[in-house]
Amino acid sequence: MRRLSDRTFGALLLAPALALLAVVVAWPLLRDLVLSFHEVELGRQLSRTFVGLDHYRALLVDRRFHRALGHTLVFTAASTALEMLLGLAFALLLDAPFRGRGPARAAVLVPWALPTAVMALAWRFLYNDQYGAVNDLLRRVGLVDAPINWLGEPGWAMAAAVLADVWKTTPFVVVVLLAGLAAIPGELREALAVDGASAWRRFTLLTLPWLRPYLLLALLFRVIQAFGLFDLMWVLTGGGPGGSTEVLPLLIYDATFRDLDLGYGAALTVVAAVLTLAAAFGVAHLQTREAEA
Repeated sequence: MRRLSDRTFGALLLAPALALLAVVVAWPLLRDLVLSFHEVELGRQLSRTFVGLDHYRALLVDRRFHRALGHTLVFTAASTALEMLLGLAFALLLDAPFRGRGPARAAVLVPWALPTAVMALAWRFLYNDQYGAVNDLLRRVGLVDAPINWLGEPGWAMAAAVLADVWKTTPFVVVVLLAGLAAIPGELREALAVDGASAWRRFTLLTLPWLRPYLLLALLFRVIQAFGLFDLMWVLTGGGPGGSTEVLPLLIYDATFRDLDLGYGAALTVVAAVLTLAAAFGVAHLQTREAEA
């Protein structure tokens, strides 16, 4: 019996996943690409009129699109940066031996396991400016004198959304980094300890370099997820106040289902997908360079 090469065997293992991606991602995106070149009229019969690149030209001068893109970039950068830092800190704490480490690791996973919409409703209650626990806690510790309208003021609403997303998805980063910490050979740690290296030196010489591929992997997933975030922002702020938290997925929803401008909504979807893929390929390129180094 002929033995399969490693490359052929790997391709066979990837085939089911690639087929699933083609069905749920590539095919709908291709349909959106075709639809973005048409003006769709809704009525008793659906009619399409070819308009070429008109929708993409409209995007270039659409201030609402520019604003939503800026909000998306700010939200993605802020949330992923905080999640990487907090995820690394919690992973290091949970990797150290202490009594109750098992239950502590299980407790960290709770926010990640909760449905995002349910979690967003809970945060709406916590952020309430009249009876929310966040304002009550801040007043008790003396940080504020008057309640903050977290979801009603543009400056605070984005920060509130970032905090809620960080609480929800930092556990994912923790899990990935804990896997990396568990893979560090014990003899390397022991060798540095025998040589008298301080905890900071052990972190910079061994732990951080070892975790770089895991950090990049977590960053890749989080950038993709944050860029396409819909449910959290929809339930928490709805894009308000005054559009200050409207991100690209919310804009796509409004254009497609509220304005019923299917062609423009399809163009927005294609642009958002291209930007997401560009960000993903950028992080993947960093992973490739890290692997080759």
